[in-house]
Amino acid sequence: MFKPVSLFVGLRYTRTRRHNYFISFVSIISMLGISLGVIALVVVLSVINGSTSTMRLETLKSIPHVTVSGPGVSADWQRLVEKARPSVNVLGAAPYMEAEAMLRNQGQILFIRLRGVDPELEPTVLDNDSSTYRELLQALDSSENGIVLGTQLAGRLGIFGSDDVSITPLGSLLARSLDDSRGFQVVATADFGFYGNDNIALIKLDQAREIFSRSADNNLRLRLRVSDVFEAENIASEALSGESGLLIQPWNEVQANLFNALRMEKIMTGFMLLMIVLIGAVNIISTLVMVVADKGADIAILRTMGASRKTIMSVFMVQGVVAGVIGTLLGMLLGVLLALNITELSLLFERFVNNTFSGSNIYLISHLEAELVWGDVALVGIAALIISFLATLYPAYRAANVHPAEVLRYE
Repeated sequence: MFKPVSLFVGLRYTRTRRHNYFISFVSIISMLGISLGVIALVVVLSVINGSTSTMRLETLKSIPHVTVSGPGVSADWQRLVEKARPSVNVLGAAPYMEAEAMLRNQGQILFIRLRGVDPELEPTVLDNDSSTYRELLQALDSSENGIVLGTQLAGRLGIFGSDDVSITPLGSLLARSLDDSRGFQVVATADFGFYGNDNIALIKLDQAREIFSRSADNNLRLRLRVSDVFEAENIASEALSGESGLLIQPWNEVQANLFNALRMEKIMTGFMLLMIVLIGAVNIISTLVMVVADKGADIAILRTMGASRKTIMSVFMVQGVVAGVIGTLLGMLLGVLLALNITELSLLFERFVNNTFSGSNIYLISHLEAELVWGDVALVGIAALIISFLATLYPAYRAANVHPAEVLRYE
């Protein structure tokens, strides 16, 4: 005979198609509920991962991988650059200075982040490999009083070519002094990512040091580009080991509020979508409760034949877990397929709607890509299986407490 008995009987109850079609229908609904919850979790978490990756890439267009500051940087940044470069994981190092300033153009006033860079070293730390951006830095280097504006910043000012602007450090403005004001000519506009296009402007480092010479924000800092952004702090610390008085800040620490909010959004969204799996688990409970009521005579016979309460519990736990496993595996498979093709499917839906209904003009977020993380898929599957297992405990406990004498008395 097939061993163990609980597994044999539990699988037999799962396959049975007797007269009670209602129980079979509820069982199918419970499996579909778990599958739907797993699909939603896998797809939504993948979309959130894709959004986070997009935001990270856009943020790193204007935020350094690692920022190194301290008195030693201003005093001897060239030596620190030469020390960091030999490291295999350091792709580039360059000095920069950044502070707030007021920009004026034809009566318009905007407050911006003015960044002074070394046009020769800046390409080594760029997270933008576009040759156009490198050409902009060359144009900045060759100009006498050139400035590069973010695309949105230039659009707000109505600057679409060469134009003159005036820059005043915020510290000088607060001190009611215009002695440090300088005039610059816009040589180009550049893409600084989502979080830099509307408030960042570049000038040469020497000019920035002159402008901010009497400002509190005149500290020179070092910008490092590393091979692995997730290990940025460790890589920088290893490359600059032995140097005292340096403050090393990775990008995820500088933008901690943004990425902590995204992480919290992912956790809360996953928790809310897990409620769909819980609904499927509730259906498993109701299905097993009805099966226990329907199989009362079978349970009594098994008990009289010597089956223990533990065996009876195992029988119905097997039946519930099978439904959970089938629903979870089906949901994981469909969720992975949907997550890998979400962009193409959204484009197909967009074309279908626009071609079916005349005058329709629907545009979905087709550029948003999903990033499938297998760790998330495994976590979703484990959570669904645990919930399915827990859902079987109460009905199995009720089955184990059926009294054979009371059931068989009326048979």
